[in-house]
Amino acid sequence: MLPTMSQAARVVSTAAAKSRGKGLLGRHLAALHGSRRAMASTSDDYLILEQRYNAHNYHPLPVVLSKGKGVMVWDVEGKQYFDWLSAYSAVNQGHCHPKIVGALVDQAQKLTLASRAFSTDCLGEFALYVTAYFGYDRILPMNTGVEGGETAIKLARRWGYDVKGVEENKAHVVFAENNFWGRTLAAVSSSTDPESYNGYGPYMPGFSTVPYNDVAALEKRLASNPNTVAFMVEPIQGEAGVVVPDDGYMAKVHEVCRRHKVLLIADEVQTGLCRAGTDLACDHDGVRPDILVLGKALSGGVYPVSAVLADDEIMLTVKPGQHGSTYGGNPMACRVATAALEVLREEGMAENACLMGERLRAGLRSLNAPGVELIRGRGLLNAVVVKDDRGDGTKAWDMCLDLKEKGLLAKPTHGNIIRLAPPLCITADQIDASLDIMSSVLTKA
Repeated sequence: MLPTMSQAARVVSTAAAKSRGKGLLGRHLAALHGSRRAMASTSDDYLILEQRYNAHNYHPLPVVLSKGKGVMVWDVEGKQYFDWLSAYSAVNQGHCHPKIVGALVDQAQKLTLASRAFSTDCLGEFALYVTAYFGYDRILPMNTGVEGGETAIKLARRWGYDVKGVEENKAHVVFAENNFWGRTLAAVSSSTDPESYNGYGPYMPGFSTVPYNDVAALEKRLASNPNTVAFMVEPIQGEAGVVVPDDGYMAKVHEVCRRHKVLLIADEVQTGLCRAGTDLACDHDGVRPDILVLGKALSGGVYPVSAVLADDEIMLTVKPGQHGSTYGGNPMACRVATAALEVLREEGMAENACLMGERLRAGLRSLNAPGVELIRGRGLLNAVVVKDDRGDGTKAWDMCLDLKEKGLLAKPTHGNIIRLAPPLCITADQIDASLDIMSSVLTKA
């Protein structure tokens, strides 16, 4: 049985007395006992608390943020930084955008959650707005990106049985190698990254992978298995290191899928919502996927919202009671996501991402940095591939530490790749100021 608050207070009081008020633990316990001023106050204090009491499932940069606005964030000591990660593209609209925060606050004072046991005055309007925005018949709202991916796969399997006529429990889904769409058992079952899947077996049946940016390999796989119901792919692979496929790749993939009566699922959780310089990254090839998965910036980083969009033939295979989420489509999510989408269009963020991305890549390439092997990207989803002469990825990590010291936050992925993805409201002056910081680090290597 969990202790009551009074029991916990007595334990805290005893422990605090034993610590004699010295050290972080003593101050932390004292704070829980009522002395708010004794709480952690420096970055080191907070990092110690996190290291001691939180699961060690991330390896963050040693910075403790307490405030954000637009492109900038501040740590607990008040130091200012350019944010070049954007919470993995969740804050495309910039930190704490006033319109999005306003929608959250306004709705939070009216109705936060009803579950889908009842209808609300928010969901229908939200569904109409989003389906019209992206041109689909229906939306199935969820909360996180990985829930969106799971939902898309369930829809594809259901469609396979009900429409395509696949034998029960034989439906097969193909994924691109080096994909990343989350950490659930289904997501890691489709992964080709040992760090993601090792130690979590047994894995989901009915999954296989083909090389990314290889249409011939996909054609061969689909031809070999008539039970395939879907191919799920990122238009640009984000976590893999901003891997941009050949022009026309998504269009060719869609044509192959149609020929084999296989659904194309586009994972646009990170690449969508103006990040790549268009509303969706699929727009670059003029492709409308059969199932579209959105998340992250769908809320501007203010509240977890994800969505799966598809037409009636696919979406209506799921009947009442066969899939759902307590929080999916809740009133706050609906209002926040609507505001987030409005901001993208009202402030021309796709166009800005296109222009500022070109400015960034041109600036980086002009550095001719000896420690840089390659610059790649589209829109404001870009990567610096570092020459990994140490062979262990520490060089990119050390560069990110140096960038942090100079006031710019970025993070390596896959060892030697530094992802660069600032909020889409970034200005030309801010790009240039950031390039000055990058130059001081990249050209030094």
